[in-house]
Amino acid sequence: MWCYRGGSISAEPRINDRIRVPEVRLVGPSGEQVGIVPLAKALELAQEYDLDLVEVAANARPPVCKLMDYGKFKYESAMKAREARKNQAHTVIKEMKLRPKIDPHDYDTKKGHVVRFLKQGDKVKITIMFRGREQSRPELGYRLLQRLAEDVQDLGFVESNPKQDGRNMIMVLGPHKKKTEAMAEARQAQEARKADAKANPGKSQNAADGIEDVEDVDVEAVDVDVEAPAEAPAEA
Repeated sequence: MWCYRGGSISAEPRINDRIRVPEVRLVGPSGEQVGIVPLAKALELAQEYDLDLVEVAANARPPVCKLMDYGKFKYESAMKAREARKNQAHTVIKEMKLRPKIDPHDYDTKKGHVVRFLKQGDKVKITIMFRGREQSRPELGYRLLQRLAEDVQDLGFVESNPKQDGRNMIMVLGPHKKKTEAMAEARQAQEARKADAKANPGKSQNAADGIEDVEDVDVEAVDVDVEAPAEAPAEA
């Protein structure tokens, strides 16, 4: 009885003398069909062309092998995978927390973060936190969420309507702009800033760095409840 005892299974194709079959269906360096040939003949042709014999379809009968530069093939495949990951868009949900009686200045600050997230193509989960007697006034949180949704309606839409979740009220905003579009615009803006810096070398590099730092604020840094806990004594 066969028993697997662990260890990694290689995903690499078999090449050259690792191929253990009597004959193969051979494909030439330019993609031409050579036909079914003995393995020894295929290896001989690989040496003649100074290429590798690579098994590209192991489950075929007989297996399909191709003459190629395997090192170059691996490098090009790695570069394509890297480029694909670079352009891949991941759905991210940011979170912003507010209080029902938030100060106007704090509201504007947090709304600015929501605007930035939506411009980046990210979803935003808005959480209204109720404390003490505020729990008996859910309409305050509902009106605040409606106000925020109206203020950012040019950039996002209400993907999940406000709903009560324990002591919190939650709403999710979705961006009008797709993540891939936002990433493309961000790259264009970065390239434009670099071109402007080259064209105007007298500008302060520190100022340019400061702009990039503002754009890259960590979401955790803005998830802090900045409202002063004025009602804390009353709750006690």
